[in-house]
Amino acid sequence: MSRKKVAVVGAGLAGLASSIRLANEGFHVDLFEKNPYTGGKMTVYEQDGFRFDAGPSLFTLPHLVDEVFELSGKNPRDYFNYTQHSTACKYFWQNGKELVLKSNMEHNIKAIESSFGLGAALSAEAYFNDSKKKYELTEPFFLQQSLHRFKTFLDSRVFKVLGSILRLGLFSTLNDVNKQYFQDEELVQLFNRYATYNGSSPYKTPGIMQMINHLEHGKGTFLPIGGMHEIAKSLTSLAREVGVNIHLNQNVEEVYSDGKIINALFVCGRKKFYDAIILNTDVHFAYQHLLDKKIKRPKKTLAQDPSTSALIFYWGINRDFDQLDLHNIFFSKDYKQEFEQIENNSNFWIDPTIYVNISSKIETADAPAGCENWFVMINVPANEGQDWEKITNDLRDNVLDRLSAELKVNLRQHVSTERILNPMMIEQLTSSKGGALYGTSSNDRKAAFLRHPNKKLSGYKGLYFCGGSAHPGGGIPLCLLSGKLAANWCIEDIHE
Repeated sequence: MSRKKVAVVGAGLAGLASSIRLANEGFHVDLFEKNPYTGGKMTVYEQDGFRFDAGPSLFTLPHLVDEVFELSGKNPRDYFNYTQHSTACKYFWQNGKELVLKSNMEHNIKAIESSFGLGAALSAEAYFNDSKKKYELTEPFFLQQSLHRFKTFLDSRVFKVLGSILRLGLFSTLNDVNKQYFQDEELVQLFNRYATYNGSSPYKTPGIMQMINHLEHGKGTFLPIGGMHEIAKSLTSLAREVGVNIHLNQNVEEVYSDGKIINALFVCGRKKFYDAIILNTDVHFAYQHLLDKKIKRPKKTLAQDPSTSALIFYWGINRDFDQLDLHNIFFSKDYKQEFEQIENNSNFWIDPTIYVNISSKIETADAPAGCENWFVMINVPANEGQDWEKITNDLRDNVLDRLSAELKVNLRQHVSTERILNPMMIEQLTSSKGGALYGTSSNDRKAAFLRHPNKKLSGYKGLYFCGGSAHPGGGIPLCLLSGKLAANWCIEDIHE
């Protein structure tokens, strides 16, 4: 009997993870990638002696990477290693206040008490505990299971979630929840920032997003040895070892259906037939450019707003800054106005919140001696044809002015090399709608249910979805889970 054949389109983290799981089940797996590299948004860039991770910079839940190696019968440490960093993030406000938070609740409570008083510290302790409870209650349901399968709702854990529905924050915004805990605007702003972890606004996304705080301050932040790109690099090595056929520079042009059975794709001038197809592509791109026009479109899903994108400056800095750490946030003066400007495409470049990641603080080889590699990211709207050249120039000036003022140095004199990535470029490289970093936004309490399911439903057979625009969402952990859900569903269907 010949082996069942599955095609995976897109070699991002979700595509790699799903391919490995399928190969471990004995399927013939072809993984097609239009770029000359794997990893999707997780790429690497080197210039003038500096190394930059060009994509995600925050790494949490490393056991999800380990799991892929372990199910393949491999020791993860033979392929992939990482360290836990004690400091989660350093925060800076323009009024001079600073705060250092770690993956240690006792330290964080003392740090908040020192800067904001006993009342704020007691509120923070309650907030951290509530974040943990929300995460532990909902993670097995919202993240580990498909919300689009009836059997998911037969799980006994679902009834615990439903019994706690009123205290999960689904009917209030993250900002509303944070204001219930904190009187200090700085602390509200700090915990509001977790909405940006899925490209959303804290003034719209539901309060349940509070649980993201637990990932950073409860579970911890990590850095792969060799940089973030090692995640994709190691999974690529594993994929090849378990028999995945990786085809780089292979652009899939169309996915075909035979009635309601999706069973073929057109690539490099040839039509290839498969028992199932998994798309690790942006769902908007898939329906607009890949899928047979006869296949029904999910109107509500495709009508959702894209998440925010980013404008990123990769700066080689010719000196070091002892006051900075791996992760640093320089907040805007008016957070609500900043998000309104992002939403309305108006003046978001004037006073943005600035994220500075410096991997050379830990991976010293990422920069020449006495220098630092700065990944400077600003949340911006998805590409809709804005004048990115002008926006980039204005934003660059404002960011340099702000950081120079806050660090008390003329930063312009210390930028020795530079590369810039804007939403239009992200869109071109990754085929994500508007260069959205996380697929669709979560600016709605129904967003989790409207995100595209991991299988094409409505009676269709053979088509599955994974990646940031599919359930459960964007970011490293969720993409790995998305690949797992899509692969497992595909395996179940083929074995029926």
